[in-house]
Amino acid sequence: MHVLTPAPAVTTPNAVMTGLAAPSRGSAELSTWRVRMEAGSAGPEHSIDREQVWTVTSGSMEVTSAGRTETVAAGQAVVLPADTVRRVRAGAEPVEALVAMPVGGRAFVPGSSEARPLPWAE
Repeated sequence: MHVLTPAPAVTTPNAVMTGLAAPSRGSAELSTWRVRMEAGSAGPEHSIDREQVWTVTSGSMEVTSAGRTETVAAGQAVVLPADTVRRVRAGAEPVEALVAMPVGGRAFVPGSSEARPLPWAE
């Protein structure tokens, strides 16, 4: 058993990620983190090479994946398949979510083969 202390937050132009479980903190198979986005902010269009589950804990967010857009509200979860282009946008108020995925995930921007690490999940 490992009791984990959250990692220092990583701030990007669109969100703040706080790492919870990850290989660097003792998890062998899963990475989890908390995301906070300010009202109306949006992440870039990208894909992740692992399935992710986002559980919204407060607020709501609009998720576009594979050409389909859904609103996900507090108490709901959305499963985002691996290798599918997606974009997450906060609703009219700040949104917070917990994210889980298998370890080792990397992000890719459409049109680029360069893998980008997810430091909060390593």
